[in-house]
Amino acid sequence: MEHKKILSARDVEIQFSLRGKKLTAIRKCSLDLYEGETLAIVGESGSGKSVFTKSFLGMLDANGSVTGGSIQYDGVDLATYKTEKEWMTIRGKKISMVMQDPMTSLNPLKKVGKQIQESIEINQGIRGAEAKKKAIQMLEKVGIPDPERRYNQYPHEFSGGMRQRVVIAIAVACRPQILICDEPTTALDVTIQAQILALIRALQKELGMTVIYITHDLGVVANVADRVAVMYAGQIVEYGLVEEIFYDPWHPYTWALLSALPQLGEKGEPLPTIEGTPPNLFQEIKGDAFAPRNKQALEIDFVEEPPFFEVSKTHKAKTWYLDPRAPKIEQPKSIRQLREKTRGRMSDART
Repeated sequence: MEHKKILSARDVEIQFSLRGKKLTAIRKCSLDLYEGETLAIVGESGSGKSVFTKSFLGMLDANGSVTGGSIQYDGVDLATYKTEKEWMTIRGKKISMVMQDPMTSLNPLKKVGKQIQESIEINQGIRGAEAKKKAIQMLEKVGIPDPERRYNQYPHEFSGGMRQRVVIAIAVACRPQILICDEPTTALDVTIQAQILALIRALQKELGMTVIYITHDLGVVANVADRVAVMYAGQIVEYGLVEEIFYDPWHPYTWALLSALPQLGEKGEPLPTIEGTPPNLFQEIKGDAFAPRNKQALEIDFVEEPPFFEVSKTHKAKTWYLDPRAPKIEQPKSIRQLREKTRGRMSDART
């Protein structure tokens, strides 16, 4: 990828204090983000996707903090930021976030237009009539009909899909360089979901943004992403171009996620599930965190954490399967089926 690197997270560790105990939610996580790309971060609930990206804009809960590593962005290390004053130079202006539930993101007692206007006033230093005009333009830009009238309405007067458009308007009002979308379509039905994804894609093109999608929905990933990072138990375990992750994945957790895709189901057969549960992050994890749930785990998986092995220049996986000394392990049949079923469809979907 010839694009410029705009954010570089290295060995990030994030801990939370809970009832006197320490929970390590993110364990030495590294990630590069490139200008103009769409990166999807996938993994089951609790894998650390939201926590990791919230650390890019100072939105961790009060009992959580970055306890190791660095997040280099725009010449500064965001991991060293402690005060709200410091974060106000980044949040909204340069890095913005769209949350999954628009009802909790919007103030129910405040007119929708005013909420967009506030974001413009805080981050752009524009006031009064000019800020109001910009807010109405933003409502129009995100596809809300009759924006002058809608400006004066409250969140409960909008449908779920329209509320999510308002949340997007607030997030992009200040033309951030990076837009983080945290499960932006979870609460919406499928037709509205497609419209919201198309809207984000159109805004990304128009405003030249880099977009991070956080999702557990691999269907969304296939439609929107250029690159994919797979997270498990607070670590990125595999990353690559979207085609590489779908057609040639190598981490056993990525295999398990893809094998559970509904479109791979056979009629009359139960859908495959990932047996077992993720590890307890209060405890130190030895070896490969996924090993206890992996029927084909190697002995070394329980003893030593694997490094990243290169599958291609753009694709790396953190698994001992790729070590030249490892026994030859074939990709599961379901992955080969997925390759046959979806080849060609993904590139069509994203054009």
